[in-house]
Amino acid sequence: MQICRSTGEIRDLSREWRRAGQAVALVPTMGALHAGHMSLVARAREWVDAQGGGRVVTSIFVNPTQFGPNEDLDRYPRDEEGDRRKLAQAGCDAVFLPRVEDIYRPGAQTHVEVEGLGRMLMGRLRPGHFRGVATVVTKLFNIVQPDAAAFGEKDYQQLTLIRRMVADLDIPVQILPVPTMREDDGLAMSSRNQRLTEADRAAAPVLPRALAAAQEMAATGVTTAAMRARIRGIIASEPRATIRSIDIRDADDLTRVTKLARPAVILLAVAFGDVLLIDQRVVRP
Repeated sequence: MQICRSTGEIRDLSREWRRAGQAVALVPTMGALHAGHMSLVARAREWVDAQGGGRVVTSIFVNPTQFGPNEDLDRYPRDEEGDRRKLAQAGCDAVFLPRVEDIYRPGAQTHVEVEGLGRMLMGRLRPGHFRGVATVVTKLFNIVQPDAAAFGEKDYQQLTLIRRMVADLDIPVQILPVPTMREDDGLAMSSRNQRLTEADRAAAPVLPRALAAAQEMAATGVTTAAMRARIRGIIASEPRATIRSIDIRDADDLTRVTKLARPAVILLAVAFGDVLLIDQRVVRP
């Protein structure tokens, strides 16, 4: 596995592969890798193999522009040595490890913003977050020049936003959605799980339990208001959980829905102590 720390190195490597007729797939991450990230690498590998052969690049960059002033940028877990070992074992061909100054040059004035999708839901809870996401993903696409990129469904709003951005800006990258990986007790895998206290970690599986209950309700034709009330009741029964948002939206464009006539996505944002966890599930009538 090749290690690239500069934009020039990874760009030259990607250009060399593509000149040789090999497809390139990118897995953007912020590091602290776990089995969920490895499922993204596996999906990228599956995709390039289906193109007749190719290469997988994983980027590791803790992007400062998607963190708010009171969020956990400094405490975000970092483990470069462990991440590199996991990626090598997963068969990743190259890892891109840029510095902040490589991605954001002094005096830069250009940002990418998906206005509607970026300002609703988590964008409302975390102003500026999705502008940071859209900007860094666009930059990574421009630097690596991949043919495809893998993103997890756990960050469902992010996935939807990136699909919209790619379509709106005619970016020639195929987006590969990857189902959420879960722990044995159902909790969605996340780098932030490492920061949960023992008691909060024991309480956090209330999220998948609430989603499972709502999924059962969806088949009965109930209103989204009834589903939301059921979810709220289950999560509120856990004293360590602080509900930040419960939303049920159209699975394609995240518009509001009041009755399930087509697939919808349930989006949760719940804090345990100072750690904000998100989870999601697509339900069908």
